[in-house]
Amino acid sequence: MPTSSYTLTISKGNGPGDVIKLDYYHVRIAAHVLRAINHKLRQQIIKLLEEHKRMTVTEIYVKLRLEQSVASQHLSILRRNHIVKYERDGKFIFYSLDTDALETIARVVDELYALKPEK
Repeated sequence: MPTSSYTLTISKGNGPGDVIKLDYYHVRIAAHVLRAINHKLRQQIIKLLEEHKRMTVTEIYVKLRLEQSVASQHLSILRRNHIVKYERDGKFIFYSLDTDALETIARVVDELYALKPEK
C-alpha cells in the first residue's frame, strides 16, 4: 500500500501485513487539539460550560471578566478543535461542550499518559 511522505510505516516483523502506520499529519492535528485544551483560560471556559451546560459568549465573558473579543477568540479555538459546539437560537449563539469529542480526547490522553517515561 503506498504511503505519503507524511506517513511512517514500521514493520512489526510478524508478517507482510503486520505494520504500524503513523500519519504525521494526524499527529499534528492531535497536537493542535491538545494545545487547545492545555491553556488556563480555555480550561476555565470548559469548566464554566460544564457547570452551566449552555452559555452565550456574553455570559462567558461577563463571568470570567474578559473582553468580548478575547472570549470569542478562545471559543473559536475550542470550536475549531471540536471541544465545544454551538447552536444558533435567534440572534444568540449558545456554546456547550462536545462531550463525545471530550470523551475521545480523555481516552487518548489516558493512553498516552500510560506511556510516560520513567524517572
